[in-house]
Amino acid sequence: MRGVYLGLGSNMGDRYQYLRYAIDQLNQHPNVKVIEESSIYETEPFGYKEQPDFLNIVIEVETNLQPKELLEYIQTVEQNLGRTREIHWGPRTIDIDILLFGDKIINDKDLIVPHPYLTKRLFVLIPLSEIYDQGIPGYHITIQEMIKKLDQKERLEKYERYQ
Repeated sequence: MRGVYLGLGSNMGDRYQYLRYAIDQLNQHPNVKVIEESSIYETEPFGYKEQPDFLNIVIEVETNLQPKELLEYIQTVEQNLGRTREIHWGPRTIDIDILLFGDKIINDKDLIVPHPYLTKRLFVLIPLSEIYDQGIPGYHITIQEMIKKLDQKERLEKYERYQ
């Protein structure tokens, strides 16, 4: 299935390398194939502000895994890359969220898709808009309209690896 979009973020250690490692590990699963990547953006933290800036990217993957199977694999990748959950929205080596899973709407205790904060985060909407131009399941508004509605004070800059 195409149309599965994941948001990745990192703000510890070599942030860029953690994003690359995560994408590589996702691609190593026999039933997951990375199809497209957005630009990488450097952004201020969301929620808990007393931490380093994040690098964020959105990728499209093709998979025949069920949503919960993909979530389990994502959590394995996060663990492999040293992810710990000590502070809600706190620093992390890698964070991987399922943003969209085709046209599915999932409301389970372990997984909500579309991602519940998708419409509130420029650092997700901007990169998502680079590689996805359809409507968000359950919403009657385009990504561009969502972006226009958000507070534009959030700092979001394209990241170039070798500046």
